[in-house]
Parts: sequence; structure tokens; C-alpha cells
Amino acid sequence: MDINTILFDLDGTLLPMDQEKFVNGYFKMLAAKLVPYGYEPQQLINAILAGIEAMIKNDRSQLNEDAFWKRFVDIYGDKVLADKPVFEDFYKNEFQDARSFCGFNPKAAETVRLLKDKGYRVVLATNPLFPSIATESRIRWAGLEPSEFDLYTTYENTSYCKPNLDYYRDILKRINCRPEECLMVGNDVGEDMVVEALGMQAFLLTDCLINTQKKDITAYPHGSFEQLLSML
Repeated sequence: MDINTILFDLDGTLLPMDQEKFVNGYFKMLAAKLVPYGYEPQQLINAILAGIEAMIKNDRSQLNEDAFWKRFVDIYGDKVLADKPVFEDFYKNEFQDARSFCGFNPKAAETVRLLKDKGYRVVLATNPLFPSIATESRIRWAGLEPSEFDLYTTYENTSYCKPNLDYYRDILKRINCRPEECLMVGNDVGEDMVVEALGMQAFLLTDCLINTQKKDITAYPHGSFEQLLSML
């Protein structure tokens, strides 16, 4: 069956980054924002990590957003809900400076637009751990607009996370597409290449490769955006 839909990861794929550098910088910025509101930095970071773990373990029983804030309430109590506007303000303002922790590859946006011009549907299959405002910002940092994607996943609209195969099944259901019609493009062997178990093809972008399990990447079509286009 011919491929008609391309799924792209964001961080490390369309948006070049050293993930550890980005996460550490982002956490420090968020902690600095929340200190005046009585949050101790290391405890806050630990609470965020606990919230992320709750989202990763989510099993469709709730949206990722609800899983995150439920864990936060477990740690801080209901008073934390009154500070949600502070978190939202952070993503509107200070978070924009996190762009300095990212690179930029014009080939990313060029590739997405070329594929759309050729009639492919394009989905942003980014791990839905962030609110939409942060995801949309990172899309723009990559030189694209959210409206250029048929779907992009955020913690408000998704109830699974990578590498759970149900995350990808949910996308397929929402776009009414068979796995054989899709190609997943990502830089993380453990989170993105798992789609092959569903019968979906995969391409491993190696510019910002993540391969924590040291798998043999020659098992996957891999390379740069130029090689991706050549394969298609």
C-alpha cells in the first residue's frame, strides 16, 4: 500500500536539540518563575518529573493534562491549582527564551512543505507532555505553523504517551488511516521506531540521534532530511 501520511516527531527531529540541555534549561527557567510563589526549586523539579511519569503511565483513563495535575495536587495539595495561571504565563513569556537551547534546520520546514505540496498528509506526533501553547511555540521555532499539520498532539488532547503503541493507534484512529499508509519520522529509536510493530514504516533521522538501548540502527532506513526525501 502506498504511503499517504507522514508522522513527524518534533524535538530532535523537526527541531534540532540536545534533549538533556533543553530539559535542564527549561526546568531551571520554570523553577525561577515559581520561586516567588513559594516553590522550592528541587522539589518543584521532582514534582514535574512525577507528573511526567504519570502521563507516561496514562492508559486512556484521563487526558494527559489531568494525569499531570492530579499528580501535582497529590504532592502540593489543591492550592497548586490556584497557581495554574502562573504556569500558563510562563509558557506565554519566559518559555520563549528556551529557544536558545535549540538549533534550527531550514531543511525541516522545507521537507514538511514539500511533502504537503506533493499531496501527503502531515501529522506532528510529538510526545504529548507539553501544553498546546508550548508545543505551538516549538513548532514555530522549527520554522513552521501549527496549522500546517493535520493533527498535533498535546497534553490537552491525548491520553497516551510514547512509546506506548496505543499512542500511535490513537493517532491512526483520529486521522482515519491504516498503519501501512503511514511513515513515522523520528530521532529516538526507543520511542519512534516502535511503530514497526503496528505495520507502519519508519525513518530514523540521525542528526540528533537518541539510542539509549544501543540498537543497531542499520535495521532502519536512516539519515538526513535529504535521504528521507530520496527514500520517499
